[in-house]
Amino acid sequence: MNHTLDPIWDTVGRLHDWLDAESDLPPQQETLLRMLKISEEVGEVAQAIIGATGQNPRKGTTHSWQDVESELCDVIITAMVALRTLTPEAPEVFGAHLRGIAVRSLERSPD
Repeated sequence: MNHTLDPIWDTVGRLHDWLDAESDLPPQQETLLRMLKISEEVGEVAQAIIGATGQNPRKGTTHSWQDVESELCDVIITAMVALRTLTPEAPEVFGAHLRGIAVRSLERSPD
């Protein structure tokens, strides 16, 4: 797969390069923090769901389902950048993994 033709992975690569340029941390520490950033973003999804459903009686409804969608996008983008941080072959790694899941899940024979 030639990921230079894929605009999504091209953008992920540019974000990765920007983050690298802005970081003063040692590479290993930067990598670990990018992995942890995924957890932070997942927590924001949970917060948005709680806010969209009004589950905090003190606060009421504070978010919309569009906020949840936005936070989910942040999780995906953050995970893509984290994967790119681990390997420059992120598009190929992701594509192969997705194909494997599709084969196991969508192409298996019914029992």
